[in-house]
Amino acid sequence: MSNQFIYTTPLDPRARPLIEDLIFEYDSRYGEFFDREGAAAELNRYPPQAFAPPTGNFLLWLRDGETIAGGAFMRYDDSTAEFKRIWTRRDLRRQGLARRLLVELEEQALRQGYSRIYLTTGFRQPEAQNLYLTNGYSALFDLNGDLEEIKHLAFEKNLFGLAPEFAGAAFSPAPSAP
Repeated sequence: MSNQFIYTTPLDPRARPLIEDLIFEYDSRYGEFFDREGAAAELNRYPPQAFAPPTGNFLLWLRDGETIAGGAFMRYDDSTAEFKRIWTRRDLRRQGLARRLLVELEEQALRQGYSRIYLTTGFRQPEAQNLYLTNGYSALFDLNGDLEEIKHLAFEKNLFGLAPEFAGAAFSPAPSAP
């Protein structure tokens, strides 16, 4: 089994599974809650160049040439990258892929000069909330509050303490499912 991270663009044809599945996932969970146009409006809110170096990046994880996960970041401010579009193929979830993807995105943000990560997720995505909370992200909202009222759940993480751990870190693929 061949695992490979590639940095590319949202316009890359290999990004299509990620984008199509995000639209399906967000529309299934939220419908028109945030916008009458549904998830497509959110995914088209930023131009592809927002996720391009030197201030951003777009990552795909390929396994045997097939897109299985991905994510992106863009500039939030001079020291902060904003993570977007973090996704794992539905049939491969619960295997640690999202965590490994998150680590790769953090490492790349560090390489591009960022020291902090900011991100938001929706209130109907408890698995995303758990991913961030169990991987060193701090909630910027009241965890005991009414999440539907809060709507956009913001998180942050300081990367300075991670730099030595990431120095020269090599990609080690997640173990395959039995």
